[in-house]
Amino acid sequence: MPACYQRRRFLQLAALSAAAACLPACDSEQPGGRYTAADIDRLAQQRLREGAQTGLGPFGPLRFKGYRGLAELPWFELDTNGELRIADLDLPRAIDMHCHLGMSLLLAPEVDLQQRTERVIHLLDCDAGDPGCDLDLDVYINRNFSDEALDELWWGSAAQGLWGSRAAATQTIPNLLREMDACNVERASILPIAFDLPFGDDLTERWIEAIDSAGAGERLIPGCSVHPQDPARFTRLGNFAAAGARIIKFHPTMQRAYPDSDAMMELYAECERLGLIVFFHCGRAGIEPESTHRYALPRHYEAALQTYPRLQFVLGHSGARDVAEALPLALRYDNAWLDTHGQGVTTLDTMLRRTGGERMLFGTDWPFYHLAASLAKLLIITESEPAKRAALLRGNAQKLLRLAAPAASAQPVRR
Repeated sequence: MPACYQRRRFLQLAALSAAAACLPACDSEQPGGRYTAADIDRLAQQRLREGAQTGLGPFGPLRFKGYRGLAELPWFELDTNGELRIADLDLPRAIDMHCHLGMSLLLAPEVDLQQRTERVIHLLDCDAGDPGCDLDLDVYINRNFSDEALDELWWGSAAQGLWGSRAAATQTIPNLLREMDACNVERASILPIAFDLPFGDDLTERWIEAIDSAGAGERLIPGCSVHPQDPARFTRLGNFAAAGARIIKFHPTMQRAYPDSDAMMELYAECERLGLIVFFHCGRAGIEPESTHRYALPRHYEAALQTYPRLQFVLGHSGARDVAEALPLALRYDNAWLDTHGQGVTTLDTMLRRTGGERMLFGTDWPFYHLAASLAKLLIITESEPAKRAALLRGNAQKLLRLAAPAASAQPVRR
């Protein structure tokens, strides 16, 4: 290994160790309490089943070369610059319920969210090379990425808090709007996360201000986040709602808080009073630190759904790799909505059949992935069901957000 590479890694590790001292302490609970050996085994079995069953569902194999490879599907094409875009302009214009912007925290230079760049560097960038990475639409989406790519994601996340991220600098409002236009997405919810850091932890304030400065309020729906350990959390929550936030993002694994803890339950009461929608990260994606897995098990969300029946909760990623435990919650509680991002096509088809398409929401987790990676899956499972397609792409989101249907939606901009 070159000496310069070793030095860079050493400096990065030293910086990460220093930053770790700023993060909230993780509790010492071990498997056997709220997180058991059976929970660990269930995740391992899910991975094995998924690998063995990919391509065997009702839609057969769905493998492509990179995000650009989705142009093989009838709804997409490549423009003159080789960029992916929608080809079927008769599709319903979508509402994306799960987006973020480029993050900068702690010591990292602030991202210029108004900057336009030549291309977006997605955090898991399947188009980084030519041809792109192997993209299988029938597995949970992060399974498509190599250990090397996931390692780069980890270092990129560290860069967002310390020395600055080249990728984050491309995850801006103009670039998101351009990708939305290319993919026939009319509106998107922007969801920050509060980490309880000692400084530089003001994504909500910065993102709301950036959306306003860009004049993008008609297309980008501002969200907010507070940390359950923040002494000023209730004041902040009220201020964010007054500033126009419609949704609050809670991320139990990153915030290291059980969703049924006393602190979280108190926050839901205030969210209900303010008329906010609660958007959870739900379930184990399998690539986060194992020490955080225990917070996101779907059973920990049931108390919130049961205690606050008038408060609307979105289960992000539909429970991720724990979808088998999250789907029954949505069937049991009318205030539970399923964000479809991440799930494979066969799983999404099962969800569609069991829910009838009710309370399923289009989400992409941009800028982790290209918008089309999630859009393609919903187009596939609704090819013969236009009413359900319209519900999944926009109708359900309109109901949740209480949006009036536009008289006539403009067609996506061709660039």
